[in-house]
Amino acid sequence: MIVRLAAVLLLLAGCQSTPPPTSPTPSTTAPTTSATAAPIAGTPGWQVTKPGLPHEIEGFADRVSALPGEDVRLFVSTTAAEYTVTAYRMGAYQTSEAHQVWQSGPLPGVQQPPRVVEAPTNTVVAPWQPSLTLSTGTWPAGDYLLRLDTRSGSAQQFVPLTLRTVSNKGRVVIVNAVTTWQAYNRWGGYSLYEAPDGKRANRSRAVSFDRPYQAQVMQGAGDFLFFELPFLTFAERLGIDLGYATDIDLHADPHLLDGARAVITLGHDEYWSTAMRAHVTAARDAGTNLAFLGGNEVFRHIRLGPTANGPNRLETGYKSFAEDPMSKTDPTEATQDWRFPPHPRPESVLLGNIYQCNPVEADLVVADESSWLLAGIVQKGQKLPGLVGNEYANVDLTYPTPRPIQVLFRSPVTCRGKADFADTTYYSTPSGAGVFSAGTQYWICALSPQCGHSQGDPIAHQAITAITERMLRAFAAGPAGAAHPAVDNLAALGIG
Repeated sequence: MIVRLAAVLLLLAGCQSTPPPTSPTPSTTAPTTSATAAPIAGTPGWQVTKPGLPHEIEGFADRVSALPGEDVRLFVSTTAAEYTVTAYRMGAYQTSEAHQVWQSGPLPGVQQPPRVVEAPTNTVVAPWQPSLTLSTGTWPAGDYLLRLDTRSGSAQQFVPLTLRTVSNKGRVVIVNAVTTWQAYNRWGGYSLYEAPDGKRANRSRAVSFDRPYQAQVMQGAGDFLFFELPFLTFAERLGIDLGYATDIDLHADPHLLDGARAVITLGHDEYWSTAMRAHVTAARDAGTNLAFLGGNEVFRHIRLGPTANGPNRLETGYKSFAEDPMSKTDPTEATQDWRFPPHPRPESVLLGNIYQCNPVEADLVVADESSWLLAGIVQKGQKLPGLVGNEYANVDLTYPTPRPIQVLFRSPVTCRGKADFADTTYYSTPSGAGVFSAGTQYWICALSPQCGHSQGDPIAHQAITAITERMLRAFAAGPAGAAHPAVDNLAALGIG
């Protein structure tokens, strides 16, 4: 649920920085987290600066994540005679957000067959042959971008890949929202929102990971660059123990979060399967802290199934109970929005707040400076400019809401002519877990001093970075709800 192109362009403008030149130092080392160790030099020039002509070069991997050391097949199509692949680990490196860990030699280019649109779901598939098998060798866990370059230098595109941590015990786990990336991916003309003819009725009802991410805006990287990279670099600089995973891993592995200190979902994590939700809920109920750093989280219900290239690579989302054939065979798995009947399971049960509307642009307004997260950083009524949008959530007691819950920011908004509030919330659970929900998609942008939504306001940047650091350090220490229980303030704020 987002006005996609305009919002993405704003985020790209406000949430990326261009590293100054430095000498690349290829290595298989993650960023240092020791105050005494020398920082690892980043690699300049990692960005896509020449996207090229449509389909000049593009590709995808046969999996969204792998364990370090596992092989990954790449499927590449190009009109060029030769191309190269460069692997960058993304994160908090010296003077750059990237560090080159590997580069291929020249590879022969092949223009692969055109897309296939599979009926009856209008699912786009790239029916390609593997181009190369990439060995991840001793690469450390983390988030990677594989850059495809034509040898002439005329075109570049990314392929994202996550190398997940073997065990997340004691870690703060960063989850890449690849199911949401794929839902909006228009490669081949179709997404879960759009069809080439512009008619919503002809959109995809299932989308496949067996295709590249679109070149326009996404640069082949899904939503990683603008909704996730600013948080990744921020978190790695803190020196806390991090884990890395995708929401496909969250779906597939009920033990992924065993012993994890916290789970962090990033700027837009809208599409969730039953298993994803069950596994995160179980982790919360075992004392794992949760943070949702967007404004439209856990909104759409999906199913995952296999393709010819592997398990969990087909994402089904009819957005309609009646239209989904599963409504007749397993009604609880029909893919209408989570809150809708006949089997409503509102996302507020997990988040605390609940998605309301888009598009909106507003200031973030402090509601409760006494909160452990805000105390000494901001004052009641203080406005942090431009940090509510493009989508927002709030506490709505017409839906089931965990208590005690504390509203930290309560920001007046007007969306589609209706006056309302956006709420940033924190609640605590009997297990001791603390659960934070930003209620705005612009929270992560504010971690960058050049955030376009706040016009680079230094006070807004300082406040959000201080609050986020305080939260992450407390979450990394153990069940934050036990150490910092929520102080319910709904009545005092007139919410009821």
